[in-house]
Amino acid sequence: MTSFTLAEVREKTYKKRDAWWTVFIVDPLASRLVVWTANRTGITPNQITFGAGILGLAAAVCFALASWPLLVAGAVLFHLSFVLDCMDGKIARLKRNGSVFGGWVDFIFDRVRFFGCMMALLIGQWVATGQAVYLLLAPVVTFLDLMRYLNGAQVAKTRQSMREKLRAAARGRDVGATMDDDPESTETQREPGADGAGGDEGQSEPIIFKEEAQRDHPDAAPEHVYATAGARLVDVHKGFSARFTWYERFRSTLLRGRVRPHLFSGIEFEMFICVLAPLTALVALVTALPSLIIAVTVFSCAALAAFELLIVYKLWLATRDFGVELRRLRSEH
Repeated sequence: MTSFTLAEVREKTYKKRDAWWTVFIVDPLASRLVVWTANRTGITPNQITFGAGILGLAAAVCFALASWPLLVAGAVLFHLSFVLDCMDGKIARLKRNGSVFGGWVDFIFDRVRFFGCMMALLIGQWVATGQAVYLLLAPVVTFLDLMRYLNGAQVAKTRQSMREKLRAAARGRDVGATMDDDPESTETQREPGADGAGGDEGQSEPIIFKEEAQRDHPDAAPEHVYATAGARLVDVHKGFSARFTWYERFRSTLLRGRVRPHLFSGIEFEMFICVLAPLTALVALVTALPSLIIAVTVFSCAALAAFELLIVYKLWLATRDFGVELRRLRSEH
C-alpha cells in the first residue's frame, strides 16, 4: 500500500493560492487529517463530502435552537464541515480517485450547507429575540452570495477572452476588441488559433501576462520570467497598478504565502457568518453586551460587496489596457 507523507499532501493537493482562512486555519489541520485518512482508510472523496453534509445539517439544527451553547456547537460543527469539504478534494487529487460527478455533488452540498446554516442562524435568532433585522439580513446575504458567484464566473470568462484575443493577435490573427455577444453564456468563445495549434498566419514570439507571471513566480521579477522564456510581457493591469502603486508588492507578498489578494472572498464570507458570528454569543456571557451576530453579518456583507466592486473596477481598467495592447499587437502585423 502506498504511504503518503505530509510533504506529498502539501505538494500534490495545496492550491497555488487560496483564501487566507483556508491557508492559515484550515489547511494545517486538513492536511494532517488527509495523511491519516489516505494511509489508514479506504474512505472515498464522495463519502467525505457526505460526512461534511451531515455535519452541516447538525450545525443548522444547533443554529435554529439558538441557545448560546448550541450556537457555539454549531460554529464548531460548521467549521469541521468545511475542513472535511477541503479534505475531499485533497484526497481526490492525492489518490486520483475523484470524479466529475463528485465535483458537482461537492459544489451543490457547499451551497446547500451554507444557505441552510445561514437561514437557520438568522431565523433562529429572530425567533429567540424578536428582532426583525435578522429577517431583513437573510435576503441580503442570499443576494450577495448569489452575486459573487455570478460575478466571479463572468469576470473569469472576460479575462480568459481577453487573454485569448491577445494571444491570437500576437500570431497575426484578425480579432475584435469586443467581448462575447452573449453575456449569459458560460463558455468562452475561443479565437481560432488561440491555443497555438495550426494556422498559417505569421507566428510571433509567445506572450506572457504579467499578472500570471507574478502569480506563478512570486519571488521572481516578471521581466526575468519572460526573458527566460523568450516571450513578450503583456500587462493589462497597467491602469490599476498606476493608481495603486503599492498593490504589486502587496500581492507578491501574499502570493509567497499562497494567499490570494482577494482578502474577503466567499470563503471568508461564509466563515464569518456561520463561524465567527455565532461564536460571539460568548460575548454575552462575559460582558453586558449582546451577541454580535448582527454586527458581524453586516460587516461581512459590506466587506464582500466592497471586494466584489473592487474586482469589477479592476476588470474595467483592464479592458481599457486590453484595447491598447490589442492595437499595439495589430500594428506589428
